[in-house]
Amino acid sequence: MNPVTIIPVVGVPEIRAGDDVAAAIVAAAPPMERGDVVVVTQKVVSKAEGRIAPAVDKPAVIASESTRVLRRSGDLVISETRHGFVCANAGVDSSNVEPDHVVLLPLDPDASARSIRARIAHQAGVEVAVVISDTFGRAWRIGQTDVAIGIAGLDPFIDYRGTTDTQGRQLHATRICVADELAGAAELVMGKAGGICAALVRGVAFTPARAAARQIVRPSGDDLFR
Repeated sequence: MNPVTIIPVVGVPEIRAGDDVAAAIVAAAPPMERGDVVVVTQKVVSKAEGRIAPAVDKPAVIASESTRVLRRSGDLVISETRHGFVCANAGVDSSNVEPDHVVLLPLDPDASARSIRARIAHQAGVEVAVVISDTFGRAWRIGQTDVAIGIAGLDPFIDYRGTTDTQGRQLHATRICVADELAGAAELVMGKAGGICAALVRGVAFTPARAAARQIVRPSGDDLFR
């Protein structure tokens, strides 16, 4: 098994509406290699796409970004977004954004990931996979971790169903969400306050595919808790 290397992309300038995120990452990153995974934070993608709103009425912004509210606790809302994500405040966030404004999730994070991947191929001349990450809480665990909300160029899962374990027993349910693991691993070198918005993950075995992060969302018919 090959070692996995996670390389922070340092020196990406502040991203504003209309900026070319892929070009900024390519300019700041070390030379990319075929098979690398470029993990990009949702916030810079949203900023580049102009997904910024005044914070004067944040509850109204959250409501506009929600298709369904599952729980409320004080100012905290757990809601489902148009993408099918269940998260705090519909992904509306005021951190690392200009004062009196909030940043919203991209309208179509998978399309954003595909666009960044195509631009990187054009700029750097190399095929990589792309993961757009965001920080989510977990219903049954304390603390947050980064997960994939947009992907391009990779199958989000490593599927072990139908294979056998070390004792020869057949596996029936195990599907590892490698896209979420990549997002969480990259966060270890990006952090939340260091101004690092991207990372290269090298050495991960994944299946190249035309896929979407929407495939990770559990269908409502399979959800035992909603």
